[in-house]
Amino acid sequence: MSYKRIMLKLSGEAFSGDRDYGIHKPTLDDIAAQIAEVGKLNVQTVIVVGGGNIWRFRDTTETAIERTASDAMGMLATIMNSVALQSALEAFGAETRVLSAIDVPQMAEPFIRRRALRHLDKGRIVICAGGTGNPYFTTDSAAALRASELSCDVLLKATNVDGVYNADPKVDPKATMFDEVTYQEVIEKHLGVMDQAAFSLCQEQKLPIVVFNFHKRGSLLKAARGDTIGTVVHA
Repeated sequence: MSYKRIMLKLSGEAFSGDRDYGIHKPTLDDIAAQIAEVGKLNVQTVIVVGGGNIWRFRDTTETAIERTASDAMGMLATIMNSVALQSALEAFGAETRVLSAIDVPQMAEPFIRRRALRHLDKGRIVICAGGTGNPYFTTDSAAALRASELSCDVLLKATNVDGVYNADPKVDPKATMFDEVTYQEVIEKHLGVMDQAAFSLCQEQKLPIVVFNFHKRGSLLKAARGDTIGTVVHA
């Protein structure tokens, strides 16, 4: 299978490397280099980045900051990560645009669907920042939403495991990985590919999800080419 347009979902934690917090510059540069490689395939690329390396509600509940305010802080964290990724990508010669669901005109364009499509048609990498612009939604939901709006062929979910397993492979050494699984099987087996709102949207739109290990060199390139890698979730 070959793709014309892909959505890449990256966690914010991927930017912190082996640290617990912040942006690790060598790691950021490595991520950017892998994404820039995909640009050579002539595959239109949309990216959604999380903000968990800077702020995330579930990890900071002890602060007693009210949920909607905390989620707003998390959305601002995604903008910080997106601008950092843009800078790293441009150092590799990639042309990029950051489009934000939150109005920050000094750093990013507003997310407007037609504008995003125009950037993609011109060969630019589009980084969607600010989540959905609303509290109570994860960046997985933002990735599913933007992928649907922009008619992406697939959602590539970059993780630190090889795919979707029947148990946590870090806990259960006997856990087995699925090469492919249907949306219904994910629900019935409680496989936890992504949060429920995001997964429901992918299922409704029949948007395939490929879960793969981003930390293996060349894995993103394989996923973007449509090679067999990780686990494919489909109708």
